[in-house]
Amino acid sequence: MKFVVDGMLGKLAKWLKILGFDVVFLNRASDADLLSSARREKRILLTRDHRLFASAGKSRALLVASEKWPEQLAQVLDAFGLRSAVRPYSRCLNCNARLRRLPRERARNLVAPFVSERASSFAICPHCGRVFWPGTHYADMEARIREIFRTGAAAGKEARVKTGKAKR
Repeated sequence: MKFVVDGMLGKLAKWLKILGFDVVFLNRASDADLLSSARREKRILLTRDHRLFASAGKSRALLVASEKWPEQLAQVLDAFGLRSAVRPYSRCLNCNARLRRLPRERARNLVAPFVSERASSFAICPHCGRVFWPGTHYADMEARIREIFRTGAAAGKEARVKTGKAKR
């Protein structure tokens, strides 16, 4: 499932990418550009803007209810039945490309020696070349993901507004 996310939902966009979803975040795009991107690339528009949602026409869109990103994330996952599709750490947070596993031998030349010795696994973005590994922030991210899955379903059901095709 592919999404285009408006400028009000930056943290949601980041966490959807962390969970492995194809997300285009257009921070300073006009409503017309957001809608055009959604239609052209067959993406679902995620927005908190009631007017933008209403103008989505035949494009698939979700009006995100909450101001809190964990509740936003739960709403998106539940609205589209995506909990089983989550693939954490499979996308580049920089350019959105799918990551590829990187053998330790190859990573050794791309990361600091300390990282090469300590990290348990590596991935590389084939598009921008950025290297990823479970670093000091990994445990915190794992805890947040567990929390999203533990409490998310209830929050998502409460926050759901409507999904599918918006009416003009």
